[in-house]
Amino acid sequence: MSSEATTTVKVSGEAAEVARAEALAVLALVSDENRRSRLADLAAAVDEGVLDPEQAEGLGELLELGLATGRIRSTYGPEGEQASLALFRRLPQGRDLSESTRELTEALSGLEGRTLEKVSVTSVGPGEYGISISTDGYEIVLRLGRAGARVSSIGT
Repeated sequence: MSSEATTTVKVSGEAAEVARAEALAVLALVSDENRRSRLADLAAAVDEGVLDPEQAEGLGELLELGLATGRIRSTYGPEGEQASLALFRRLPQGRDLSESTRELTEALSGLEGRTLEKVSVTSVGPGEYGISISTDGYEIVLRLGRAGARVSSIGT
């Protein structure tokens, strides 16, 4: 396990307000006692301002869903959305998405200065897409979806 996966995450300000409200909103809808207990513990940890790795993972799931569906923006406005995004990027899921984006940028840099010959997009599955970009002697195949962006293959 990496040291990043074992560190705590501090939560404060508007991000904490949104995170707590989201945890309590989901808590109000859940009937499974085990899940309710975890959500109540998560809300309490947000109130304290520090999340352990397991709580950070759980909050990441809540924020990801709220951000992806637009619920956070519609409920808390643009400021709440921006605060949530900033917090999400510090959580394990957000760090993983940021890393996949960096890797994608590095792979795409191989296309700089080349003439594009072909670009195609295919649907691989629900919310998952494949993008193929061909240039003069270079091809890159990308996957985009909920798990982020990743390079499937690079060839010449």
